[in-house]
Amino acid sequence: MGLFDKLKNNPPVQTQTPAGSDNPVRKIVFSALPDTYEQFASLPQAALANPFDTAALTVLAFCFYPENKELSLRMLDLLRGPRPLSVMDKQFIQDRFRDKDYVPRSYFDGATPANNYLPSEPYTVTVSENPYSNQNDGYATLYITSGGADSPRSVQLRLAKDGKWYLWEQFLLADIRKPESENPWA
Repeated sequence: MGLFDKLKNNPPVQTQTPAGSDNPVRKIVFSALPDTYEQFASLPQAALANPFDTAALTVLAFCFYPENKELSLRMLDLLRGPRPLSVMDKQFIQDRFRDKDYVPRSYFDGATPANNYLPSEPYTVTVSENPYSNQNDGYATLYITSGGADSPRSVQLRLAKDGKWYLWEQFLLADIRKPESENPWA
């Protein structure tokens, strides 16, 4: 069974994508979602050759947390490279996931409160930068739009000596609008 299969019994609602911005944008497309750590690590984006790929993989890794916490944390450790998650990091992630398993999948294109954050296929994460994204040498701050938030959320990546871009800091787990199926006021 695939990562989002249990959500598919509710047909997605057609939504309109907001107008684009002047900031450089990359759409990172996952034609198939991994089921294992090995599949995740063998995705082309897992080469971590640019900060956009690492940012998109961060979203994907978080999507596994509700179903398989250990797998998700292992994926995040891969993305963090020489700086694995601390006990405090793991506790923070656990706290953010209480009753909010939909937050990470809200970053995939097509996922909105109206369709219970069921992403469109192929699974695509849109990552953008702004004029200040590359202000600090060796760091990049990129932005990912959530279908349930009013403004994009940031992810900071760091370039290591090995030429790979690793996850340094993320603000992806902040609260967003509830899916309509959980919102008594919708």
